[in-house]
Amino acid sequence: MRTTVGIIGAGPAGLLLARLLHNAGIDSVVLESRDRAYVEQRQRAGILEQGTVDVLRAAGAGGRMDREGLRHDGIELRFARERHRVDFPALTGGSSVMVYAQTEVCKDLIALQIEEGGPLLFEAEALAVEGAESERPRVRFRREGREGREDVLECDYVVGCDGFWGVARRAIPAEHSRVFERTYPFGWLGILADVPPSHDELVYARHDRGFALLSMRSPNVSRLYLQVPEGMDAGSWADEEIWDELERRLETADGWSLERGAITSKSVTPMRSHVHEPMRYGRLFLAGDAAHIVPPTGAKGLNLAVGDVVTFARALVHLEETGSAERLDAYSETCLRRVWQAERFSYDMTTLLHRAPDATPFEDRVQLARLRRIATSRAAGTDLAEGYTGFPLD
Repeated sequence: MRTTVGIIGAGPAGLLLARLLHNAGIDSVVLESRDRAYVEQRQRAGILEQGTVDVLRAAGAGGRMDREGLRHDGIELRFARERHRVDFPALTGGSSVMVYAQTEVCKDLIALQIEEGGPLLFEAEALAVEGAESERPRVRFRREGREGREDVLECDYVVGCDGFWGVARRAIPAEHSRVFERTYPFGWLGILADVPPSHDELVYARHDRGFALLSMRSPNVSRLYLQVPEGMDAGSWADEEIWDELERRLETADGWSLERGAITSKSVTPMRSHVHEPMRYGRLFLAGDAAHIVPPTGAKGLNLAVGDVVTFARALVHLEETGSAERLDAYSETCLRRVWQAERFSYDMTTLLHRAPDATPFEDRVQLARLRRIATSRAAGTDLAEGYTGFPLD
């Protein structure tokens, strides 16, 4: 099998890249180890930055998002039982975010790829990337139901959108790699609940007992999170215990109340920051979680992946149109500028809102002072709003 761009992974990054290349007249093949049902049900991110929304619309993949997604023009910060709203459009010149689950983005892009695009192979496990430093890199893969027989996808370029545990990053020799990372001594206990959200925008709460987040997936489904100790088992919390703790941490002085409902899923997400440099080796390019991980506090993971594949697609189109590989050669440097800004923002949001297990009274007071600065200073509020709604894709 032969193509111009071999894409490993049919998450939102890989699928969007295939769509962008198709629209530019560049052929690709997408390899995905899981089946279609799994990809369309995989619960991940739900906040789309302004730039991501604009890219999906321009790619012809924004119709259902615009009909069913929830535009949000701000977030609410809670601390000391007070409520403070950060108004995104007022502070950024009109930018907002969209609440639209990653599962729905994938469904939309899969439907478009099957109807209009190139091959999208489910249950096709990438085994290795070979010859990345040559002009003809290859992806060895194995498809379900072929009695273990291996196939080879020959490419001009390979883009690894296969996540932290995928094969793409492992194809880069250790002597060419640098890793920067930080782990946090807490995680997020997340729940999905069949109950309308108790607030019409996301609520980020700092409390002496730990962080809490009120989010949503739709007008009838709430997504909520609690800071918990690292490694905690989600099953160790009874449903009513979760609701009681959420109510404590989200409490305000004005009588706001939390609506409860049936919890349909529970999980614990570890918190870490990770960056692999460079994001390119020869004709192998890393995108999304294959290259970088952010704690979910800043809602940056999916959006960073979108920025990566947009950068790659624009660079390849530039090469096709002008013969210049300048932008392709600058892929890693270009992406990493944005990646490190997102890492910085996510780190700032995490340390702003979570209480460390060994926090001192001094650190508690500094944390509250930082929050009050954002609530009362237009300059500080603007910095948060600009970071949350997204850094430029260029």
